[in-house]
Amino acid sequence: MPGAPRVPAREADRERFIGLLREHYAHGRLDHGELDRRVGMVLSAEFADEAAAAVTDLPSLIPPGTPGRVRRRGHAQAAAAAPGWVPTQERFRDPTSKVIMRVWLDPADQTRHYVPEPDS
Repeated sequence: MPGAPRVPAREADRERFIGLLREHYAHGRLDHGELDRRVGMVLSAEFADEAAAAVTDLPSLIPPGTPGRVRRRGHAQAAAAAPGWVPTQERFRDPTSKVIMRVWLDPADQTRHYVPEPDS
């Protein structure tokens, strides 16, 4: 959404994304050159969405149906965004609470999370 505030990349975000890239490298999904390129993207990113771009096209490290994987029912509402989550342009009004919610994406496993907008 044009004019939407962007979230600055925090050190915790960078560490998480670099950790994900290292895991993909260890699984053979990235070669050394691609790992270096993507780590450079993360380290040079000013905003969280720029850092997340280094991992968003990679598959989840947790295959569907893996024992121990938490399956969420309904929507995954949270009081605040967690480190590493990337805001999307999606917003909606929760039909129960009438609060405007923003959709956040966790690039690690592609789960969606709904966080109340500050002025709703």
